[in-house]
Amino acid sequence: MSRLTVNLGAQSYDIVIESGCLPSLGDRCAGIGLKGRVALITNPTVAALYGDSVLRSLADAGNSVSVIEIPDGEEYKNAATLNRVYDGLIDAGLDRRSFIVALGGGVVGDMAGFAAATYLRGIPFVQVPTTLLAQVDSSVGGKTGIDHPRGKNLIGAFYQPRLVLIDVETLATLPVREFRAGMAEVVKYGVALDGAFFEYLERNASAILNMERGHLIEVIHGCCRTKARVVELDEREAGLRAVLNYGHTLGHALETLAGYREMVHGEAVAIGMALAARISTALGHCSAAEGARITALLEKFGLILTPPVVEPGRLLDTLSKDKKSRGGTIIFVCNQGIGNHAVEMLSPEQLLALSGLEV
Repeated sequence: MSRLTVNLGAQSYDIVIESGCLPSLGDRCAGIGLKGRVALITNPTVAALYGDSVLRSLADAGNSVSVIEIPDGEEYKNAATLNRVYDGLIDAGLDRRSFIVALGGGVVGDMAGFAAATYLRGIPFVQVPTTLLAQVDSSVGGKTGIDHPRGKNLIGAFYQPRLVLIDVETLATLPVREFRAGMAEVVKYGVALDGAFFEYLERNASAILNMERGHLIEVIHGCCRTKARVVELDEREAGLRAVLNYGHTLGHALETLAGYREMVHGEAVAIGMALAARISTALGHCSAAEGARITALLEKFGLILTPPVVEPGRLLDTLSKDKKSRGGTIIFVCNQGIGNHAVEMLSPEQLLALSGLEV
């Protein structure tokens, strides 16, 4: 078992990383004072695999459980689906002493967290991520929200969970495409924050792709440890936390223009990272050899780095609405070699020119 604590004063919480820990969820919730009425928010795919185990655990710990299923897919991470979640919470009679459990990937976690942040002005919630991407990134740090047709995650709130419970056994049922997409977020931590971790990924790529349990726990622990330290220093992204957006500026824009269907989030981030490495090289933050190592590692994990064809005008419009935009320029995270980062203020036009997407 691996345990980390995100130290945020009264908002502190543990991240537990273990094999076969789903049946312990109810007791762990009770151990931090969560007991009573609970809404389990999940999707049909995950519910069919792990719903019974989680329901039994919560019920055995003395909870009254209601299940709210939302459709599976990023295209459903919107206001209409969120209203269905609110309807379910109201119908289940949840009050301020109740809590929410998010069982699923990033879409479930983001939406359940935002519902928890806003229902009755805030009730507790627990993250139980079942995808690699959610386990290493979105379940930790308290970013919650929904997408808007004109931009990803434009509507949301910072709202920390009370517990993150990661069972690596859930990755055994994850489609290969989703696992590889999750590796984009894993590589991000090495590129922008931890050169030694990047080298570990280079050395052990085959074992990780083979989903060897020890390496999976090491990978997830390494990512969560790094993210926890960043969140502790900058919970609301006033400065340092922006580094976790490495690869996301252009990745989010391409994902938005694809309508959240043609590519999954991690695939878009991988393309965004390859473009960020290209921009970093052009600006002198990164050598061509270092940029090649980054793209080679992403490709080793089976990620396709060819950007989709998009109309430059639409891309410019989408970039101009980026959450990191300030007065017409974007806070853009570059990699400083491998293992460090630099920040540039660039206009959408500069980003397009430096990335080569304007052609």
